[in-house]
Amino acid sequence: MGKHEAVRGRHESPPSGPVRNAPEGKKQNFMHGAAILTVGVVIMKLLGAIYKVPLANILGDYGYGIFLATYNVYNIFFTLSTAGLPVALSRMIAEADARGEESLKEKTFCSAIMTFAGIGIAFSLIMFFGNQWLATSYLVKPDAALSVRAMSPAILLVCLVSAYRGYCQGNGNMIPTTVDEVLEVLFKVISGLAISAALVAAGRGLPEASAGAILGVSVGSVVSLGYMIVYKHRNYSRTDAGIENSESGLKIAGSILKIGIPISLGASIMAILSSLDPGICHSRLAAAGFSEHDAGVLFGVYGKVQTLFNLPAAFMTPLTIAIVPAVAGAIALGNRRDAEKNSEDAMRMASVISMPMGVGLSALAFPIVNVLYPNSHAAGPGLLRIMGLASFFVCTVLMENAILQASGKERLPMIALISGSLVKILVNWIIIAIPNVNIYGAPVGTLIGYSCMAVLDYVFIRRALHQNPNLLKAFGKPLICSALMGAVAVAVYTVTDLVLGGSKLGMALCMFLAIAVAVAVYTFAIIRTRCITNEDLKLIPGGEKVGRLLHVQ
Repeated sequence: MGKHEAVRGRHESPPSGPVRNAPEGKKQNFMHGAAILTVGVVIMKLLGAIYKVPLANILGDYGYGIFLATYNVYNIFFTLSTAGLPVALSRMIAEADARGEESLKEKTFCSAIMTFAGIGIAFSLIMFFGNQWLATSYLVKPDAALSVRAMSPAILLVCLVSAYRGYCQGNGNMIPTTVDEVLEVLFKVISGLAISAALVAAGRGLPEASAGAILGVSVGSVVSLGYMIVYKHRNYSRTDAGIENSESGLKIAGSILKIGIPISLGASIMAILSSLDPGICHSRLAAAGFSEHDAGVLFGVYGKVQTLFNLPAAFMTPLTIAIVPAVAGAIALGNRRDAEKNSEDAMRMASVISMPMGVGLSALAFPIVNVLYPNSHAAGPGLLRIMGLASFFVCTVLMENAILQASGKERLPMIALISGSLVKILVNWIIIAIPNVNIYGAPVGTLIGYSCMAVLDYVFIRRALHQNPNLLKAFGKPLICSALMGAVAVAVYTVTDLVLGGSKLGMALCMFLAIAVAVAVYTFAIIRTRCITNEDLKLIPGGEKVGRLLHVQ
């Protein structure tokens, strides 16, 4: 079976049962689906910049620290409720789709929506009524209590949205997820900035302004849920769904939890780790001799850099979402070879995407931080240089975890995540307290911790899945191309800064020129070294035209 058939194979079974499924044209192979999701990520990141960059400048370093701390505790509940269960649902829907069991697909969704709703209600109540404890005892930031309460409705809404997204993704349809995510972020940006700006203009304090910005998350989630309900009703209608399948809803819910809980626990480890960062950083900076205010400022600039650090991982998410149903569907049909091929292609594409982004963040750290966050603490560029390198290992871990989860080995990533997290905590605890290191110890711990996770996941893939990924093929050429790109970016910025530098506008112009030249150099390099082939481009929308335009072989 060729490359194209490998990713299409699970869609060839004819529909059965009383459910009218989406038209066949709405299904995509995993590269096609990832490309569609990536378009959404680009739009969301642009909207996110419109949201977070002005918000950080409105609230200042201390106020943004409140916002970041609240988002970290929200991420724990968000991850626990949505990281694993949608993956489990997507995998189960993909397996049923591959076997043509349409009634089972609909019954699985109905069980999932009830399960997700129950979890969402529980977590929302914890955040609403336990906001004081979470802010004071857990985050060690009492000013965040109001923001934690303001965030609570979003958990239930996001849980419900995740069930709809997992259903569509399991059917091989990534379009609704892309549109839905863009709508969610758009309305979050509009409402969040409007509310926070109005509160600041009215002279309210930073805790109230932060809570106002966070209310935008719930507004975006309401719009998101409404869109998904309408989309599923119009494109995946039901007529007595589930009658042909005797499997009980309780058993299906148990299967979802059995698959999803280990994934959620593993993913929540990183969210918990992020939420521990404020307490660890503040306490260890205090041990290094910094005042509470200075420690808050240092953590605030670290939080700003984290926004940039998360950018490569956001572009990796489309691939991880798309690879799960592709691999699971192939395995359900007994096509182990196709599953391995899809996994290897995904690893290669992950490095092609993430490596240049990480190198770019490190190489141009100084202008990036100073253009986006003017008047921030001077530690910002140094923090971003380290975090840029760490972002590559984060992306590698995300892809390795997705491959293991799609292959039915969802417990193994949890072992790697726990091990790497303990390493990160230990490193942070020791070196942040060193006065000359201080806040720089936080990204160093991240770099070392994720490196350990990536190595462990690779060992699990080799031993548990009996695969031997070609690391040289996956990382060798992208590394050479990325290093060349980074060197060119630094050279272009240095030279243009001598001519155009001296002002914020000049620095921004030099940075954009360096980025533009670096992108052109990297594109040329990956084509010449055949990191990307014409066969790869055929798997994405409009790829053949791009291949002909760039003369890709």
